[in-house]
Amino acid sequence: MLLVVLLIVLTITFYFLQKKRQEQLVETQTDMLKQHAEEVENIYRQMRGWRHDYKNHIQSMKAYLELDQLPQLENYLADLDEDLVTIDLSIRTGNVMADAILNSKLSLAEARDIQLNVTAEIPSNLAVSNVDLGVLIGNLLSNAIEGCLTIEDAGERFIRVYITVMKQQLYISVTNSMNQVLKKIAGGYSTTKTGKEHGFGLKRIDQTAKKYNGYVNRQHEEGVFATEILLPL
Repeated sequence: MLLVVLLIVLTITFYFLQKKRQEQLVETQTDMLKQHAEEVENIYRQMRGWRHDYKNHIQSMKAYLELDQLPQLENYLADLDEDLVTIDLSIRTGNVMADAILNSKLSLAEARDIQLNVTAEIPSNLAVSNVDLGVLIGNLLSNAIEGCLTIEDAGERFIRVYITVMKQQLYISVTNSMNQVLKKIAGGYSTTKTGKEHGFGLKRIDQTAKKYNGYVNRQHEEGVFATEILLPL
């Protein structure tokens, strides 16, 4: 009788643990979707603002032409071109999914006063699916942005992204500044952060790379964190 009661208690406990875990996973995924929505909204808001000013820009340029003020027109166009850089899909890798993720994440980074340096070229013949590629890049950049935001001085925030083909493998490197205590644990690094999203991004990166027999390397030096990923083509 005691054994039966014990089995019932264990079954109920296991059920509620599984349910709680599922609820936490759904909550984390919901938060990630909200963040992505914010990134897309940021791009859309900038584009909408520029379209609103479109007629004013045209009228100003016409005025410079009519007055034969070509130097002033040239300066105006230069200022306009600089303004457009913030809303243009300036990162074009050759992969639509990567372009969408990179541009939305980097737009969010710029809005957080993070300096960016991006070089990315992705071949069409990939073994990794577009969805999994998006998971990798998205989580890498989310972690990088999060790390940069631990630095109060915006002038010291930076993210460097390098994606290319190296020895018949897709090489992805993301380096970012940070001001955060890290400790080495089995399989990677951990921060002092204890929120519900803690470690979720790192696990997703590791799981996705493992799925394709890929390689993940993380390095932490004072003020800098770097992640390298190699995926077979």
